[in-house]
Order: sequence, then C-alpha cells, then structure tokens
Amino acid sequence: MRTKRKTNPRINKLIKDLKGIARENSAPIWRDIAKRLEKPRRNYATVNLSKINRYSCANDTILVPGKVLSAGTLENPITVAALGFSKKAFEKITEPAEGKVKSKGRCISIEVLAKDNPKGTGVKIIT
Repeated sequence: MRTKRKTNPRINKLIKDLKGIARENSAPIWRDIAKRLEKPRRNYATVNLSKINRYSCANDTILVPGKVLSAGTLENPITVAALGFSKKAFEKITEPAEGKVKSKGRCISIEVLAKDNPKGTGVKIIT
C-alpha cells in the first residue's frame, strides 16, 4: 500500500526537518511533533488561549501542533509556537498588558522554535 503524502509543501518540509533535528540532537520531542503532523489535518490540535493560560507560567515556551484560537485571555508573558494562529489570538498574545509597555508574549512558528531550541528543552506541548 502506498503512503499518502500531504499536499502542503510547508508541512512536508517541516516534518522532514523535525525528524532530522530529532536525529541530530537526540531530541524525541521533535520526533513526536513530526508524528503528530503526519496524521490527517482534522486530527490537528485546536487550542484556546484559556487552556494555554491554565497550563503555563511566566516565560514558558508552549508548543501547539495545530492552531491557536482566541477564546480566553493570557495573564503571563509566554512564547507560543504553532502551525497557525487566528487573527484575534495573535493580537491577544502580542498586545501589551494593561498599564505595561512590554508585550505579553511572542507568536512564532514551529520551524523557528525548532531552529532556536534544537534540544527541545523547556518546551510544553499542549493539545
């Protein structure tokens, strides 16, 4: 039986890169994320900000193998890496907190996180 490849070239490249990073750095977290992304898209995680807020502390790095949605608020400055962000979720994560000049957090792609942290230390996966 033939294996089906995904039609999105970004996802195919990401899966290949994550497997390579996992092999080179002995980091099983990237192998796990690659396996999750190989599954059908309907099985990708969709996570609301309220869930991210519940399971994160200040300055955490959160990884969502899917899309981040905007229901809820964030109370801590965190870095969120995901395949995609809704427009409202992106605004809520990066907007400055009330009365503060510094922004709440950062939104980055999984590719950037894997490049910046090849060992995968200190990363929480939320599905």
